[in-house]
Amino acid sequence: MDFIKTYAEQITDTLNNLLTLDDVIELIEKPRFNDQGDLAFPCFSLAKQLRKAPAQIAQDIANKIKHDLFEKVEANGPYVNCFLNKNMASQNILQTILKEKSSYGSLPIGKGKNITIDFSSPNIAKPFSMGHLRSTVIGNALANIVEKCGFKAIRINHLGDWGTQFGKLIVAYKLWGNEEKVKEQPIKELLSLYVKFHEEAEKKPSLEDEARKWFKQLEEGNSEAQNLWKWFKDESLHEFTKIYALLDIHFDSYSGEAFYNDKMANIIQLLEKNNLLTQSDGAQVVELKEYDLPPCLIMKKDGATLYATRDLTAALYRKETYQFDKALYVVGQEQSLHFKQVFLVLEKLGYEWAKEIVHIPFGFILKDGKKMSTRKGKVVLLEEVIAEAIQMAKKNIEIKNPNLENKEEVAHMVGIGAIIFQDLKNERQNNIEFSLEEMLKFEGTTGPYVQYTHARACSILRKADHKRQAQITTALDDEYSWSIIKLLMDFPSIIEKSFIHYEPSQIAKYLLDLSKEFNKYYSHVKILSNDDGLEGRLSLVEAITIILKEGLRLLGLKAPEEM
Repeated sequence: MDFIKTYAEQITDTLNNLLTLDDVIELIEKPRFNDQGDLAFPCFSLAKQLRKAPAQIAQDIANKIKHDLFEKVEANGPYVNCFLNKNMASQNILQTILKEKSSYGSLPIGKGKNITIDFSSPNIAKPFSMGHLRSTVIGNALANIVEKCGFKAIRINHLGDWGTQFGKLIVAYKLWGNEEKVKEQPIKELLSLYVKFHEEAEKKPSLEDEARKWFKQLEEGNSEAQNLWKWFKDESLHEFTKIYALLDIHFDSYSGEAFYNDKMANIIQLLEKNNLLTQSDGAQVVELKEYDLPPCLIMKKDGATLYATRDLTAALYRKETYQFDKALYVVGQEQSLHFKQVFLVLEKLGYEWAKEIVHIPFGFILKDGKKMSTRKGKVVLLEEVIAEAIQMAKKNIEIKNPNLENKEEVAHMVGIGAIIFQDLKNERQNNIEFSLEEMLKFEGTTGPYVQYTHARACSILRKADHKRQAQITTALDDEYSWSIIKLLMDFPSIIEKSFIHYEPSQIAKYLLDLSKEFNKYYSHVKILSNDDGLEGRLSLVEAITIILKEGLRLLGLKAPEEM
C-alpha cells in the first residue's frame, strides 16, 4: 500500500481536484517531530486560490478526511498532519517486504530503457590509486540504482589508453627502462619511470619535445611505439582486472580512447559540414561565446586530436550502438568545463539527445589534506589499501569473534565494504579525507557498523528458527518498532531520490539510520523472551535483514550473516 498516495488522494478529493494528485504528492513531507504525526501537507500554496489563511485551509481539510488507514488527521497551524494507523501500516509493510524480499523498493521508472554509465576509466600504465576509487564505486552504485529503477545499465570503462603520456613513457623506458623489472612489477615500474621522466624533464625540458615526437609516431603507426604501447596496456589491464575482481565490479565495455582513433574523422566532417569549426592560432575550435564559455578545442596546430574530439566521437558511437535514454559520465569535478563544452557542441550539431547526457562530478580523496598526484609519485595504491583493510578486518574479527568459521571470507567482505562505504556515505561533491582506521570501526557511521547490524539481526533469526510459525505478522505498535516501520516504508522513496539526484549517499545514510533504529530496538525490546507477539517481532527483524542486505548490495557491499 502506498501510504503517501492514499493520503494525497484524500486531500485531492477534499479540494475538489483544485490540485492534481501529483501536485499534492509533491507537497507532502515528513513532520520534523514524531508527535506531529507521520505525514504533513502544507497549505501555503492554496491561500491565494482559496482566499483563506493557510491555517484555516488546514483546519477545513483535516475536518473532512476520514480513512481506516489513519488514526487521526489534525491541523497544526498551516499543516494538515496525518497519524497512520500503526497496526494496519506495520502489518501491511511487513507482509509486503516478506513477500517481495529483495525486489522491495524496485521501481518501474526506466521501463527497460538503456542508460550508459562511463565510470572508473583509469589511465593505462599508471597505478590504480585511491584517487580512482571514487569514480569506480560511485559509478558501480549508480549502475545498481538505475537497474533497481527499471533501466538497463551499460557499464563502460573508458580507459585512458592514449595521449602524450605514452610518448613520455616510451622515452622514459628507452632511456632508463628494464624489461625484466617491468615484467616483474609492471605498474610499479612504469610509475617510477613516469615519475623519473617528470623529474628529469624539469632539468632537461627537451625531453618534453622528445615525448611529443614519440606520441606522434605512435599515432602514425610506428611499429616500435605501437609494440611498447600495447605491452604497457596489456600489463595494466591485467593488474586492473585483479582490482575489479576484488571489488566485485564488472564492465560491459573496456573501449578506451584509442578505440575511437579511426572514428574521429566523422565528427570533424560533421563539424565542418555544419560550419562550426573555426581557426584559432592555427588550431581548429568550436566557439561557445554565446554560452560565456571558452572555445572547445577539436584539433591542435599539428593535426593532433584531443580529449574533446574523442569524447564527441564516443558519444555518437554510444548513441548509435546502445540507443541510450540517458548517458552518465562519472568523472571528477575538475572536468566540469570540459563536459559542458562537449555536450554543448553536440547540441549545436542538432542532437536533441545531448540534453540527456549528464556529467556526475565528485570531490577528491585527500591524504593529509592534499590531493594525491601520480606525476609526483604521491599516490596511495588501492590494491595495497584493500590488502591492509582486509588484514585489519581480520584482526578485529579475531578479537571480537575468534571462533567464526569463515574468517577469511568475512574479513574480505568487511575490509572492502569499509572502503566502499566510507566513500559512498559522503555526498559525492564533497572531498574525503582518507583514513583506514576510521573506516574500519565497528561503531559509528561505517560500513562494518551496518554489516554488523545485519549479522546481529541474522543471529536473532537463527536462534528463533525453532520458534517460528508460518509468516503471519501480528501487529506492532510500540514506539521502537514504529520508528523502524516508518523507515522501512521510506526505502522505495530513498531509491527514487538517489536516482533523481545521482546520489548513492542517500542510501548509505538511510542504512545508517535503519541500523541505529534497529540497535535501539534490540536494546529496549526483548525480542525472543516472550511468545506473545513473537511472530510480529521476528517478521520485523527479517524485514530489516532484507532491506539492509539489499541496500548494501546497491552500494556494492556484501552482507555477512555472521561477524
